[in-house]
Amino acid sequence: MAKALIGYMSSDLRDPRLASDNARLRARVAELESLVVRLSEENDRLVASRAAEILDAAHTQEMQPA
Repeated sequence: MAKALIGYMSSDLRDPRLASDNARLRARVAELESLVVRLSEENDRLVASRAAEILDAAHTQEMQPA
């Protein structure tokens, strides 16, 4: 079955339309993967920032007289 799939893929790449569509889709996937990484990093920064704000608020509340 693997040989059939490889043969199928190879024959598809001979068609210039399919090859260009494949290249376009691969570029789009790469673009979306980089977007996921960027958003994940941004989310991690925001979570860390919010955690620091919560800790600071907790320390501030503990220091105030009752």
